[in-house]
Amino acid sequence: MGLLSRLTANVMPAKKPADEVLLFHGMLLMAGADGSLEEEEKSTVSAMFDTLPEFQGKDFGDMLNQANKVVARFGTLKDSIKALAEIQNPKIQMKCFVLAADIAMSSGDVDESEDKLLETMQRMFNISDENASKVLEVLSWKYAQ
Repeated sequence: MGLLSRLTANVMPAKKPADEVLLFHGMLLMAGADGSLEEEEKSTVSAMFDTLPEFQGKDFGDMLNQANKVVARFGTLKDSIKALAEIQNPKIQMKCFVLAADIAMSSGDVDESEDKLLETMQRMFNISDENASKVLEVLSWKYAQ
């Protein structure tokens, strides 16, 4: 924390990141849920970034910097999961869950850390078991071999 941050922390409220930054943050959280961000996962996130309307006209590097600020605000990557609760738009919440599940399943197998993160997102966003199951069923078809 810098001098300005320390001096103004109790006076100035922290600016909340926009939903699209938190969506991007959620994607990165899932891509790195197993403790490393591999090239294939980076490519998946990048491809999604290039096609989603929330990121149209946005710079990947700038979004990455903003997502890093979210992590810095919470101190650790693991604690920064709490930031996802700040997503205001229910459609962005659902999109975050769907994209996180897509990223997790794209690697071929979902490990325990990815599974726990999906469960956390489901609870945080109040996604019913029925809707979560539908999402996972469709994605399992997408990645069926």
